[in-house]
Amino acid sequence: MANSDQITASNIDTSQLLLIVVGAHLRAEVADRPLAYWISGRIEDWLEKYQDELNSPFLPVVCSDVWYVNHEQLQQRPTICIGGPGVNALSSYFRKDLTTALILEDKLIIQLDPEFVDLRVCIWGMNHTLTHEAVKTFTTKYLDQYLRAVATQVEPHDEHDS
Repeated sequence: MANSDQITASNIDTSQLLLIVVGAHLRAEVADRPLAYWISGRIEDWLEKYQDELNSPFLPVVCSDVWYVNHEQLQQRPTICIGGPGVNALSSYFRKDLTTALILEDKLIIQLDPEFVDLRVCIWGMNHTLTHEAVKTFTTKYLDQYLRAVATQVEPHDEHDS
């Protein structure tokens, strides 16, 4: 697995990234970015626990929606998008494209492929408290299965292959 202490901008191998995308909106930076780093920590804990079993290492990286949409190679990587369409442009796109796995009273939404073939996930709520609850719910209910799918992925998802 890539050690984050050894990574520089010039040597990042995008084929090993699991992206956690937040909006570039100020509200997203203040509220959603800490949630992204929290889930990144849970992913790092999972990676440490299962490191001896992993054939395909990956590195969680938090980035903004602007960075993601402007770099096509990133769009082929497994992605967890945090924050609603009002603060995250990627959520607006994923909202139309992903299956809703969990919705609570139209206020807390987790979108993902329940078979984890498509490794894109969108997590959000109608406010920060609900987004926080959605992230915690995703972590409890789906994260292990999702990470197992990421770790065993043979090729990145490409909607043009269909």
